[in-house]
Amino acid sequence: MTRPVFRFAPSPNGRLHLGHAYSALLNDHMARRAGGRFLVRIEDIDPHRSKPEFTRGILEDLAWLGLRWEEPVRLQSRHLADYGRAVRGLRERGLVYPCFCSRGDIRRDAAALAGGPMPRDPDGSPLYPGTCRHGDPEEARARIAAGLVPAWRLDTARALAVAGGAPDWTAFDRGGEERRVPSRPGLWGDPVVARRDVPTSYHLSVVVDDAVQAVSHVVRGRDLESATDLHALLQRLLGLPAPRYHHHDLVLDPAGRKLAKSLGSVSLDDARRAGAHAAAIRRDLGFPA
Repeated sequence: MTRPVFRFAPSPNGRLHLGHAYSALLNDHMARRAGGRFLVRIEDIDPHRSKPEFTRGILEDLAWLGLRWEEPVRLQSRHLADYGRAVRGLRERGLVYPCFCSRGDIRRDAAALAGGPMPRDPDGSPLYPGTCRHGDPEEARARIAAGLVPAWRLDTARALAVAGGAPDWTAFDRGGEERRVPSRPGLWGDPVVARRDVPTSYHLSVVVDDAVQAVSHVVRGRDLESATDLHALLQRLLGLPAPRYHHHDLVLDPAGRKLAKSLGSVSLDDARRAGAHAAAIRRDLGFPA
């Protein structure tokens, strides 16, 4: 019988905080309870924010918490060819198109089209109005031949038609009960699947990696629940297996905000230097010391 596979997949753009610790410990806890495997993956596709010292720090923090994982740790930056093949497959089927719009272009066009409050995607970014989807294909090819690098966006309407509609995904709770969840990938508009500076995106690389690593159970924060709608569609388009999903509650600061590096949330490294003990943190987060 195949053992369940769980994974914790942080981005190395800073040190881990208590929210990361909770997610990592919950993945490990669920894997142990299910007799499964626990993996760590480093999602370091962002060439501007990802730092090797943060990768080392993340692994140090996880080891300090008492976690053990299978080796080797998968670093996304070493597997860009995998993601490139997936994008080429989507291009060959006419499911993506090149986009040359800047962020300013998108804000301007989205505001003009809306004529009121600007529509936004689940991440809060202005919803892409499809400007380049309606562009001249010959002009796009000429711009690429001249050396202009585009982003590649999913043509969501066409993708949904090819996929036979928006695929459901499977959620599971901590007791193991499962339910089907209807997805709404259209809320993302036409999302980027390959950026200008790197031949992939978070959404594309995650579904490819989960398939490559045979991940069967994805346990992550509730803030990523909307992303699962898009991931289910990409899995259907790429012919990839669909894991089961559990979206846990977030650890919040005293002001009720999600912990974040950008807000200066106390890192595990800071807590350790201040004298905190891993056993106490585990207990505070609801896990055995």
